[in-house]
Amino acid sequence: MRMLFVADPLEHFKIVKDSTFTMLREAAKRGHTLYACEPQDLVWQLGGKVTARMRQVTLTGGDEPWFVEQATPTLALAELDAVVMRKDPPFDSEYFYATHLLQQAEREGARVFNKPAALRDHPEKLAILEFPQFIGPTLVTRDAAEIKRFHAEHRDVILKPLDGMGGMGIFRVGPDGLNLGSITETLNKGGAQTVMVQRYLPEIVQGDKRILVIGGEPVPFCLARIPQGSEIRGNLAAGGKGVAQPLSARDREIATALGPILAARGLLLVGLDVIGDCLTEINVTSPTCFREIADQTGFDVAKMFIDALEASLGRG
Repeated sequence: MRMLFVADPLEHFKIVKDSTFTMLREAAKRGHTLYACEPQDLVWQLGGKVTARMRQVTLTGGDEPWFVEQATPTLALAELDAVVMRKDPPFDSEYFYATHLLQQAEREGARVFNKPAALRDHPEKLAILEFPQFIGPTLVTRDAAEIKRFHAEHRDVILKPLDGMGGMGIFRVGPDGLNLGSITETLNKGGAQTVMVQRYLPEIVQGDKRILVIGGEPVPFCLARIPQGSEIRGNLAAGGKGVAQPLSARDREIATALGPILAARGLLLVGLDVIGDCLTEINVTSPTCFREIADQTGFDVAKMFIDALEASLGRG
């Protein structure tokens, strides 16, 4: 099969931990032809189909360089067997426009994973609101007075921007309320931007668990991202330590409840973030942690993903 991966520049991949690299490696093992492009390479013109300036990629099996490429003519996405959207956040206006081009490619016959419309319909912070039975006390608002009221009720809270990634822009305000006003002003831009506020979950010291769900089925191991030192954030990008561990009963309950629902909407790969017993985020753009889970447990997450992708295409 011919597969296109829409991603960040290949030259920027850190292959010792990059999940997209593990997907490429597994697909290459199976003899699939691999292409890569960036969102800015997508083009549509009246009278034609969505095309992309692609790089045909062959893996070397080494680390540097880890791939070689050959010149590839511009191809229509509908000519390929699968298009895998793996562009990292932020989910900004350009990402939004890329989903519309990918959706147009779907109308022309392309098979895109995750589905572009589903990417737009599941903002990673707000998607949890659909599943209140699994989340802790949460507030979404622009209103500084509402944030102050929520803090007075719960005493220890986390504030986060809705468009953050990798733990960026996350603040904790304890019972003394120190700097609550200043933090609110910073995040809500004087009432112009919406903020999420959640009760602080002390279970974060055991890790912010990333649970991967592929084709509606949970990977049997999660990655607990444990904050280090004085840091409150477990994100690996913020210095958290990743420890793979089997799913708990609650982890599996959440994953098995959400998995089939999200898969039916065209989300082949989802990353659920769970702290303690509470769902905190639903990641759909470019979920990671394949490599860390595989290296620590031996469970081949990339194989499970490519199996699910092939099955979705009727090739499994």
